[in-house]
Amino acid sequence: MFVDIAKIFIKAGDGGDGAVAFHREKYVASGGPDGGDGGRGGNIVFAADDHLSTLADFRYKRKYIAQKGENGRSGRCNGKKAPDLIIRVPRGTLVKEAESGRVLADVSDDEPVVVAKGGKGGWGNPHFATPTRQTPRFAKPGLPGEQFEVQLELKLLADVGIVGFPNVGKSTLISVVSEAKPVIANYHFTTITPVLGVVRMGPESSFVMADIPGLIEGAGDGAGLGHQFLRHVERCRLLVHMVDVSGSEGRDPKEDFRIINEELKKFNPELALRPMLVAGNKCDLTDDETVEDFRQFVEAQGYAFFPMMAAIAYETDPLLKAIQQQLSTLPPIRRYEPEAPALPDPEQMSAKEVKVTREDGVYVVEADWLLNVLRMIDFDDSESLQYFQRLLQSAGVIDALKQAGVEEGDTVSLYDFEFEYME
Repeated sequence: MFVDIAKIFIKAGDGGDGAVAFHREKYVASGGPDGGDGGRGGNIVFAADDHLSTLADFRYKRKYIAQKGENGRSGRCNGKKAPDLIIRVPRGTLVKEAESGRVLADVSDDEPVVVAKGGKGGWGNPHFATPTRQTPRFAKPGLPGEQFEVQLELKLLADVGIVGFPNVGKSTLISVVSEAKPVIANYHFTTITPVLGVVRMGPESSFVMADIPGLIEGAGDGAGLGHQFLRHVERCRLLVHMVDVSGSEGRDPKEDFRIINEELKKFNPELALRPMLVAGNKCDLTDDETVEDFRQFVEAQGYAFFPMMAAIAYETDPLLKAIQQQLSTLPPIRRYEPEAPALPDPEQMSAKEVKVTREDGVYVVEADWLLNVLRMIDFDDSESLQYFQRLLQSAGVIDALKQAGVEEGDTVSLYDFEFEYME
């Protein structure tokens, strides 16, 4: 079964806890703190696997959790970092945050992509030693790993997409110009999954062609199979619109051409602007006058027209050469860039819960929402830092610190970020 959408839960590993320990050795007085740091939790990594062609495996396993980092130990022994959890998906898979639709990764290259980062290991107690606090009896727990419910979307990587009504000859064309072996028969919806074929034009020249099945009127709204497979057209650099010019199915070729173009535009307005060539198939089933009339209709709209008989590969070469020539002028296959998360509005954070505790003179601030915000802040950027200061004020963190008795010069700890409190 061809599955090109799946929803799964992923969680990177939590960081290991820092250790509270003190050096004890005979004849060595006041050995001091020597607790080790915790290890980093495992990342969730997505990698392209060319042996996979669908997302069917994710119908049966829907939860992926990486290992936690090892806790720190005495003797300043740091915990071991956890291994990454690698999830293999078909090349061309988009990973989106299910709730917001934000693109987290486009797994189209050979380079694996880290989607959820493991939590940092907590600091051992030596990090908290100061001239006035020589025996800190606390350490930091490891930070939690990132977690998301994600939607996986497979968008095939093809240079050229063949679109058109069922039974116009799309599968026949791809079978005669490439090594692809689609099912071909004289009935609608013979092809129920996208078919990819490599068209070789010379020793070092080729392109990938995709047969997109199931487009009928209403496909953009979910009719037929089109709603399942229109997404695979979005990456194509060039479209080949195939039409049965003979009207052998009892339809009007001109109306077919108009309907499919409307469905593409309805699904994604960008597709209406995609370069397109028009292939008129089954020319042997009609007369020259009909073919010429359709040619004039197509060319009047600015498209190049290529009449052919795909079943016997008659006049398919001019189309392939036109495809090759046009692809040489077009940008590469589209890659989707990861989208940054939206920063929360400081004015809407006032109701968030904040917990402040005091440990050996350090004011420790804890809040589930604060951890996610910290991951978005660039502390080397002045504007980002100013935003963070406004957020602490409006979200009630500063008020909570004052209620806990913080004074100027005291140390404040926000997970793995520490600063000196200033009025």
